[in-house]
Amino acid sequence: MTIGNASPTAPIPEDALRRVIAPFGSSRTLPGKAYSSAEVFAWEQKQLFEAGWVCLCREEEVCRSGDHRAARLGRQGILLTRDDGGALHAFFNVCRHRGHELLEPGCSANARAIRCPYHAWVYELDGSLKTATRFGDVAVDPAEHELVPVRVATWQGWIFANVSGDAPPLEQWLGDLSDLVAPHAPGRLQIAARHSYEISSNWKIITENYHECYHCPQIHPQLCRVSPPDSGRNLSLRGAWTGGFMELVAEADTMALDGKSHSVPLPGLPSESLREVYYYGLLPNLLISLHPDYVLTHRLEPRAADRTFIECQWLFPPEELDRKNFSPDYAVEFWDVTNQQDWKACESVQRGVSSLGFRPGPLSARESAVYRFLTQVARAYLTGRVNPAG
Repeated sequence: MTIGNASPTAPIPEDALRRVIAPFGSSRTLPGKAYSSAEVFAWEQKQLFEAGWVCLCREEEVCRSGDHRAARLGRQGILLTRDDGGALHAFFNVCRHRGHELLEPGCSANARAIRCPYHAWVYELDGSLKTATRFGDVAVDPAEHELVPVRVATWQGWIFANVSGDAPPLEQWLGDLSDLVAPHAPGRLQIAARHSYEISSNWKIITENYHECYHCPQIHPQLCRVSPPDSGRNLSLRGAWTGGFMELVAEADTMALDGKSHSVPLPGLPSESLREVYYYGLLPNLLISLHPDYVLTHRLEPRAADRTFIECQWLFPPEELDRKNFSPDYAVEFWDVTNQQDWKACESVQRGVSSLGFRPGPLSARESAVYRFLTQVARAYLTGRVNPAG
């Protein structure tokens, strides 16, 4: 399904955006309106989220025949289903009768069919109408009342959807990120733990914070003990993503409070990947952190200009999850401490950029990944959508 999109520019002065995409070293950050305006937020929901590829969940969360799961994508509710043949489907989470949601957002179920909880219309797992319950003599043509489909694709175990239907193919959206992520093979990993947070911050502030460790000596003492904040480098390759890597100190095996792993290295990693941690942010909502022994993700769901829901998942090899006495707590504890430190900083930045006294500032040499992210967003504001080739 393709929804018409006129690609209007964002409601931000062009001269402010031109300063963002100026050459690195002379550029400035986004204006405060980009983080605090309800009008800008509404534009982003349509032009960045609904017109792009958004991560909804892991495949293992919709893996059995009969599974269905409701998620949010921008302003839209999406229903994912797995049919009897194993095929994955995505639909707008809207009954064709009176528009009631077929499943409450954030919930999962397993059944042989989809039943609307309002008037009990029943749909097959492929979206076709099975029964218009108790309609009497009024004729309802099933062919005219199928669930409205949404474009869906998978990559390395994650499920993505594109509401507008006209985003570039997911492979083009990913660009070179596919090759960079492949050695860690997250597609074979499984969820060992999850945490969720809802913080008073714009989603872009969270992403900007993720892409630099300039702040680490000030707020992350635990992180700095296991990974030097000035180590590694950032990359600039094809695709709608930003990122790079940092190194581990000689005494550390992984990112943990004591630097020690309580798991095993991911199979097949080259030797250099056992000493590095990779941080990649895929527009608009998936942050992927690749460790020698696990993968951590932050999946963002913007709820308002100043509010974001964040779901973290820790992924480990299935054989580790089956091992007696295995626990992911060493990784979870480290990142929960780090997350809480970041969320406090992000909420402070949100208050600052919402102030009448805020003025866009310069970026340091250690914020090159932030520059790449900001220029991707600013160019999307200017043209109407993300260009993964840029």
